[in-house]
Amino acid sequence: MGKPKGDGGRSKTRPSSSSLAASLLPSGVSTVGFGGYLGNSRVESSSPADDSLPFSDVDSEMAQHLKRLGRKDPTTKLKALTSLAVLFKQKSSEEIVQIVPQWTFEYRKLLHDYNREVRQATHVTMTSLVNAIRRGLAPHLKSLMGPWWYSQFDPIPEVSQSARRSLEAAFPAQERRLDALMFCVNEIFLYLDENLKLTPQSMVDKAIPADELEDMHQRAISSSLLAVATLVDILLGTKMQNCDNESSLPEQKLVSKARTATIYSAENMLATHKCFLQYMKSKYPIVRTATYSILTSFVKHIPHAFNEEYMKVLSSAILGAFQDKDASCHSSMWDMILLFSRKFPNGWSYCNVQKVFLHRFWQFLRNGCYGSQQISYPVLVLFLDSVPTDVDLGEQFIYDFFQNLWDGRHSSHYSAANTLALFGAFKECFLWVLRNVSRYFTARDGNNDPAIKLTNDILVELLLNDYLMLPSLKKQDGNLLVRSDVSTDDGKENSKQRTSSSYEASYIQELVRCIVGILVDISLEDRNLLNVFSTSFQKDCLEILWQGECLQNFHEHVERITRFFLLLDELVLQKGHDWPLKFLGQPLIMTTFPVIKSMDSPDAVKLLSVLIEIFGSVVILSNFVSPKDEVRVEVNVEHFLQTFNSDLIPWCLQGNSNSSSLKLDLLLDLIQDECFSKQWCSIINHSIKQYEMSDNSSHIEVLAMLIEKVRERIRTKTLVNLQRSGFFPERWQHNLLDSVAITIAHHSPVRSCHAQFLCAVLGGSVEDDQVCFLSEEACTIVWEEILKNLASFLTSFSFCWAEFACSLFQCSESKDLLKLQEPSFSTRFAMAQFAFEVLKGSIYCLNIIDKNCSLVSSILAALFIVDWQYSITSQVCQDDSSEGLKNTTDIDVSVCATQNVISNDSKEQDDAMLNLGRKIHALRHTISSSFWKSLSADTRSRLGNIIVQTVRFVLLDTDDLVAPEISHSCCEWMLDILEIICHNKEELQILLDQLLSEGKSWPLWVKPFIRRGSILATFQEATSTGINEHSNYRFVAFVDKLIARLGVNIVIAGFTETCTSVASPDTEIVSSFPSPYKREWLAAEMLCSWDWKESSVTESFLPLLNKYAKTEASIPEANVTSSIINMLLDGTIMHGSYDQWISFDSWKVPHNEAEKINDPFLRGLVSMLSSMFVDEKVGGNFAAIVLFEQLVDRLFMDTSIDQSCLRVLPFVISITIQSLLESSESTDAIANISLSSTEDNLVRTYIISWLEKSLSFPSLCLGKTEQNVGEWIQVVISCFPLRTTLETGNSIVDLLRHASNNESSLLLSLFRKQLYCYDASAAIDQISPISSSSGDLVSSLLVQIHHAKLTAVSVGYCWQEFVEDDWNYVLDKSHRWIELSVLLMEEIAESIDDAIVHYTTTDDLEHTAKKLELSVQAYDSLIISISTTALVIFRLVSQLEEHKTDSTNALHLLRLGKWADMKDRIMASILRLFFATGATEAIAMSCNEVFSTIVASSRLPYSYFWGLVASFVSNSPKHVKSAAAESMELWGLSKGSINALYAILFSSRPISYLQFAAYSLLSSEPMCHLSLAKESSLEGEGNLFVESDLSSNVELSTEGIFSFRDELSSLIQKPSAELLKMDLLSQDRVNLFIAWALLLSCLNSFPSSSKAREKIVQHIQDSISPMILDCIFQHIPLKIGASNLKKKELELVVEASKAANAAKHSITTCSLTLYVQSLWPVGNETVASLAGSIYGMMIHRLPSYVRNWFSSLRDRSLLTVIESFTKAWCSPPLLLNEFSQVKETVFADENFSVSVNRSASEIIATYKKEETGMDLVIRLPSSYPLRPVDVECTRSLGISEVRQRKWLLSLTAFIRNQNGAIAEAILIWKSDFDKEFLGVEECPICYSIIHTTNHSLPRLACKTCKHKFHSACLYKWFSTSHKSTCPLCQSPF
Repeated sequence: MGKPKGDGGRSKTRPSSSSLAASLLPSGVSTVGFGGYLGNSRVESSSPADDSLPFSDVDSEMAQHLKRLGRKDPTTKLKALTSLAVLFKQKSSEEIVQIVPQWTFEYRKLLHDYNREVRQATHVTMTSLVNAIRRGLAPHLKSLMGPWWYSQFDPIPEVSQSARRSLEAAFPAQERRLDALMFCVNEIFLYLDENLKLTPQSMVDKAIPADELEDMHQRAISSSLLAVATLVDILLGTKMQNCDNESSLPEQKLVSKARTATIYSAENMLATHKCFLQYMKSKYPIVRTATYSILTSFVKHIPHAFNEEYMKVLSSAILGAFQDKDASCHSSMWDMILLFSRKFPNGWSYCNVQKVFLHRFWQFLRNGCYGSQQISYPVLVLFLDSVPTDVDLGEQFIYDFFQNLWDGRHSSHYSAANTLALFGAFKECFLWVLRNVSRYFTARDGNNDPAIKLTNDILVELLLNDYLMLPSLKKQDGNLLVRSDVSTDDGKENSKQRTSSSYEASYIQELVRCIVGILVDISLEDRNLLNVFSTSFQKDCLEILWQGECLQNFHEHVERITRFFLLLDELVLQKGHDWPLKFLGQPLIMTTFPVIKSMDSPDAVKLLSVLIEIFGSVVILSNFVSPKDEVRVEVNVEHFLQTFNSDLIPWCLQGNSNSSSLKLDLLLDLIQDECFSKQWCSIINHSIKQYEMSDNSSHIEVLAMLIEKVRERIRTKTLVNLQRSGFFPERWQHNLLDSVAITIAHHSPVRSCHAQFLCAVLGGSVEDDQVCFLSEEACTIVWEEILKNLASFLTSFSFCWAEFACSLFQCSESKDLLKLQEPSFSTRFAMAQFAFEVLKGSIYCLNIIDKNCSLVSSILAALFIVDWQYSITSQVCQDDSSEGLKNTTDIDVSVCATQNVISNDSKEQDDAMLNLGRKIHALRHTISSSFWKSLSADTRSRLGNIIVQTVRFVLLDTDDLVAPEISHSCCEWMLDILEIICHNKEELQILLDQLLSEGKSWPLWVKPFIRRGSILATFQEATSTGINEHSNYRFVAFVDKLIARLGVNIVIAGFTETCTSVASPDTEIVSSFPSPYKREWLAAEMLCSWDWKESSVTESFLPLLNKYAKTEASIPEANVTSSIINMLLDGTIMHGSYDQWISFDSWKVPHNEAEKINDPFLRGLVSMLSSMFVDEKVGGNFAAIVLFEQLVDRLFMDTSIDQSCLRVLPFVISITIQSLLESSESTDAIANISLSSTEDNLVRTYIISWLEKSLSFPSLCLGKTEQNVGEWIQVVISCFPLRTTLETGNSIVDLLRHASNNESSLLLSLFRKQLYCYDASAAIDQISPISSSSGDLVSSLLVQIHHAKLTAVSVGYCWQEFVEDDWNYVLDKSHRWIELSVLLMEEIAESIDDAIVHYTTTDDLEHTAKKLELSVQAYDSLIISISTTALVIFRLVSQLEEHKTDSTNALHLLRLGKWADMKDRIMASILRLFFATGATEAIAMSCNEVFSTIVASSRLPYSYFWGLVASFVSNSPKHVKSAAAESMELWGLSKGSINALYAILFSSRPISYLQFAAYSLLSSEPMCHLSLAKESSLEGEGNLFVESDLSSNVELSTEGIFSFRDELSSLIQKPSAELLKMDLLSQDRVNLFIAWALLLSCLNSFPSSSKAREKIVQHIQDSISPMILDCIFQHIPLKIGASNLKKKELELVVEASKAANAAKHSITTCSLTLYVQSLWPVGNETVASLAGSIYGMMIHRLPSYVRNWFSSLRDRSLLTVIESFTKAWCSPPLLLNEFSQVKETVFADENFSVSVNRSASEIIATYKKEETGMDLVIRLPSSYPLRPVDVECTRSLGISEVRQRKWLLSLTAFIRNQNGAIAEAILIWKSDFDKEFLGVEECPICYSIIHTTNHSLPRLACKTCKHKFHSACLYKWFSTSHKSTCPLCQSPF
């Protein structure tokens, strides 16, 4: 049902089923029309089949759709109607007109359809039909017009509009529609009458639900009634009468005929349906509304039809219609009632008015018209007017009417719009009753006058009392408003509604508007009624005021009175009416003013103020003196002033109370322009007099409040009555105010009101407040006293600089500031609190006295310094004061309570001072920047001077400040003051000059002085070491922070332009030079100071200087950096530095050897040059050449060599040599040296001359050389720089320049000249470096350093010219030099071992620690330096041998010589050195962590040396490692090689290079198999480092109970809680990851089938918590909710992306080395990479371990993202690897075969044995191995179901428990099968022969049943069952 059939879209070439049936009919047809109709009547056919046989000339498709309209289903009808509408547009009109009779029948039925969509579609189809046939509709119009007109009144708007459009389509013009109605009027009435006679049962002939039938019926009735009413209105209306008069004769006949037919039909319908009374009683509102409409129409147009019989029936029905409670009916109801009352006045006589009308009407009103307020209320006055005059309702009707109307105001239908309608109706009805009072009342006199009685009873009792919220007064028994017919329940309900809604704002507003509106109309008609209202109103207001605050809602009562008068002013007074003053305002004030004066009520004062504002102060108050003089017209100002002075001033200034503020406002409102001086003097005199006469502070408080209000009104220009004089502040000044203010300021204040008064008269609480009520002289005196109070408070602090700061303040009595008598702390604190309150309220008043710059600057400086004292005190006493601040937060520190609160307790005093300091701090930060800008230049300059001197005193001249942040605090203070008082760069630089000027302890190294307008510098030696040096470093720290904040361009370069903010260091450098404020000396001083507590030159100052130097290149005339370098160079030469360049590691990167230089000037010079020329590349060729020329000029000054300059030269040359030869080092210049510039040739010329000079000296032999030979050698070596770059696991040595042939030749000659003393120096090498410390040894070591470094640069720059002797010398000397440090380290190790071995727990820990410190002090920096150089030489030779592919003669000689042997020997020495240092820490660690830290810390100063050592260790050959480890074991120390490596790996003071080297050794052969198990497992196993014995020894070690080494287990077996609490970048977390990386790397080195590996894996599975995986994912930030994403769609942050790539890399390469190597420096990304690689290795090598952890996760969101991460990054390479291993390792035989299906991720294993076999499919999940593998048996042959299931579970268990490749599990499972077929019994517990985890066989047999079990299975059985019996026979095992 509902399926569309025969749609209009069907092809016309294909006949429908109906047309096909029609074609088969016989040719004879009946005379009955199409569809069984003859005209408009249906003819029943003689046979059942005849109904469906249409005529052959009618389109069968349309007929079929018409037939479908009779279906019950609405969907079918809608489709049929839609198809018909389409067909009507397609078919011709001739075809369509044939179906009109059938359509008419269906159309009449469809109009009653229950479905609104069907009805709407019917009208749409009707529109299509009309448009199609047009005039063809005329013959059928009468049969269609009835239902067509009926359809216009469908209750559904969409349906009725669609029907209207169809009618308009047929008759577009309105006249034509009217003609159609008149033409078919009889047929329309006939159809509508038939509809009214319908019953629900007769409407349809099909089974329809009762509720649908009822709905259809009531719609038919209501639409028919409305259709009749509208038709009558149209045909009998006024328009039709006009048309009748204007029309032609034929048209008049048609109209007349239509009117006659209408009247006839209407009368018949009225009689037939008995006046429609049955429909008035319908339960459906729509029917009742239609009934009211039709009765209204009939009463209006055919009143003659209503005879007496009808009137008897209709009167009660119509007048009783008020019982209709549906608001939708009320509009039609009122139309009916009003028209009935006017048309049939006598109709009221036919009903019982009391019973039928009044009772229902009162209920209607009491219930708020049942929700139709906006419809019914406006009609009430019309209804009253329509009631016939002969109906005697009596005066009670009026009272009942208003009472019931009033009772309905709080109905449940309340809203703002309804309230507006109610009070509008109430006003109109009340005024109508007053005008028509004679209709209801008899004439009376006096108070019984009906109008007066109505005013009292209605306007006052109902409206006014409700508005004023007064309870109804008790009435006598005759009160007409007290009715007995109002039920108690209604009263309770109304009261509840009232409490919830009667005081809504809209309700109150409309109520008072109603009252005022009534009064306005009354005033125009009868003013006697105003007297009545006025009397009651005054009485009620007086009663409210008398009760006062006792009244529950007193504020609301008075507020309503006030609102009443404000509305009167708006609606009446402003329109020129005066009656409110006479009848309401003046009487009310006269009556209530005494009461208002007697009460302290802000509301009452506000009422009085409003009345005075509305009616005028003079008009109102002048009558107080002569209130009875009513004839007086002129205003008596004298009377007004008398009242003002005698009554209002004493009352308004009476004291501080709740209403004081409003009374003061009232007092100001009463001041008039013409009386201003008299009134203001009266106020001031009265206030001061009361203050002086009594000790009550309230008078001064009230005066302060009054002045504040005056100030506010002046500022806001709201002195309405004082337009001429009130806005000038000087008019308000008074001598009495000056004297009181000075008196208060001079005497010790005890009350807060004094500060309040001073703030009031001074003003300045806000920036735009410049109104001051004191003279300038009085202001100055007051502020001087405030300064004294602040100075007194400053001396309360314990810092000595407070007294110094006070000495800088200046005022008229400055000499007395420090000579004040010492008052008590309470007094000083009270004075300070008083000063604070005055400052807080009048800070901007200082602008007024800015001419006195000394006073203003001193006050502001005191404010700053008190704030700073608070800041310092809170820092110094932070721990003590924090608790105190919490406890004193609520301390009352007001002036009046200070002396009682603050005792002599120092803690309480500190808390009070801190509390006040915090308030002053907050006050200072609230001062606006525009205030500081408005100060004069003199004031700001004076303020800056005080602050600068104070800061300098704090930093340089005091020692009572030990807070570490004092420098930072002073910097912040100074920046703050610079930002505030410096308006341009010039002022800033002047202030900086004052700040940085010379002091007694500043500067220490460089002293500035001015010569000819330029700032120069002199150098001095720092001789003091006590407080001066401490103060200097404190000041240096301060300057460092200042430079960091302001910038080098401001502080050092002295720029004076382009400054946007003094606190911003990032300003653009644009300035004119030379600047008079350049301070190069300051930079030199900073560089010489080097380091201080908070920072150092390299950390803070140098980066800033480099940043500036980069920008200085654009300003060549600046020359700041070059001036700094020159100053440092001059200081270095002048001081005569004795530092030797040769002893520093100048070749390492980064170059940070400057801190080892002792001379401050040389250290500063080297650090600056290194930073500029090496690190930041700021200096260029030009700067280097200039510096070089200066050095050379100084070197050869006066034809002699300057030794100081000679010592400085190698430092400078080694740093600048690259920049010096920059232009000649290009590719072209290297090819042709002659292309170099003149400066480069000059440099090379000097280098050659220095080489020749060195060659002129004898060789470097012991005691046989001149003094300066070594210095010239150093110069030569510095000209041939090397660069050693350390990387984790490697080191690289590079040449930094190209040497010419001449240079190389001379350098080689110098090198070979040293060969002759080779044998002599060899003897020196044998001296023990630790047993000898003589001067000769030191001298010899220095010679060795010279030899070593000369050898290094010779190998680097001259190796191509080496002969065999040269190579032998290099290799032999390198080995000897390295052996020096090896011997040194071994002696230190033996010394420490001896100390620790003999240490017992009873020994003194401190004593042993000192012994260890003495042992590690044996590190000799000279020996380390020699060995470091030897390692560089060895690296150079190794690089040449490894990377030079060209077979040069020199390399050929090297390889022919003893290179191979010497290489192993050197590597062995390096490994010995490495093991020795590790052994020292391992030995110390075995005893105590403190000892370990001592040993580890001793390596840190030589990290460069150890980095070189580690770079060789990581790449040492395997046999060398074995030999070194074996020699370590034979050494006999208490700790062996493995312990040594672990000690380095997990050192307490780690060096990353050593850590990676240790990791490399531990994770590679031969030590990887020994680095996991405990030493006890390996005892007695012989030589463990022999490669052939390694595997067997490890296998033996794993036979017992396996356990990890202590160093490893202490990390990987940490408790889970500790693991998760670790900081993500802590050393513990890093060590944890390194330990797991080592474990996995060693595990990976074991063969997959080895028992050792199985043992280790089983131990991990059983004993190691998988919490490490939680730690791993703490470093891999994954997006929660990013599940089900492909790899490309998975968005990862940087750390997660690196971790993902690392995991994938570790899976594919099976190595973690890359990510361990890149771990350092430790950061978020490097740790995340290592974590990811560990995760990848774990899921590769320990899949079961990871899967168990994953299954235990309970956080579903975390589980989802981990699975998505693994699926996207780890599973694909894992699956690829598993499939490859299955193919490569699982070989097929006659019984077993394996195939792989990669696309389906399946492995198919087939096992055949004789006549049995089975196929097993292993399916790997996409998130393998997190999700378990699925195993399914797809085919089996000759195997029982039990065995098949057992084998299936067995394979599943093997795969899921396998911590390795699936191929291994398959092979083990096959082996298990083979053993079963061989007859080996399975374990009865796990049903497997081979154990799924440890792959063991069942060997433990029960003595009773003889069954064998796996030991692991049996152990698990015993532990879970808690008994030791056999699982099968239950006998004791």
